[in-house]
Amino acid sequence: MIEIIKISTKGETDLINITDKVEKIIKKSGITEGIVNVFIRHTTAGVVIIENEEGILRDFKEVLEKIAPVNGKYHHNEIQDDDNGSSHVRGGLLGASVSIPFKNEKMLLGTWQQVFLVDFDTHSREREVVVSVIEGK
Repeated sequence: MIEIIKISTKGETDLINITDKVEKIIKKSGITEGIVNVFIRHTTAGVVIIENEEGILRDFKEVLEKIAPVNGKYHHNEIQDDDNGSSHVRGGLLGASVSIPFKNEKMLLGTWQQVFLVDFDTHSREREVVVSVIEGK
C-alpha cells in the first residue's frame, strides 16, 4: 500500500513530527507486520528519526547550520540565480527516506524515536511524503 501525505512547511529547517500520520497509514493498510518506508519527494528536504525534545531539535538545526551554512557560497546559487544551495546540500546529507519495521500495526521505534520531515528550503513549501507499507512474512 502506498499513500501520500501532503504537508505545508515553513522552510528554514522546519522540523515536523509525522510519526502519528505514518502510524495511521500502517493501521489503515490492514497489514500487521512488515516495513514502512517514508520518502520525501523533494531535494531540499529530508526525513530523519530523532528524539522529539526541544534541546536536541535546536542542536540539530545548529549543527546543520555549521555543516552547510545558509549564507555560505554555493555554486548552485550562482548557476541557478537562486538562494537555496544550502537546502540542497542539507537534503542530500540527511537523505530522502527511512525504513522502519513494524509489528502489530506499531512501528518498532525506540522509546524516544520519532519520524520527522525536515524542510531546508528558504521559504514555505507544499511537501509530499510517500509512505509505503510493505507486508513482511
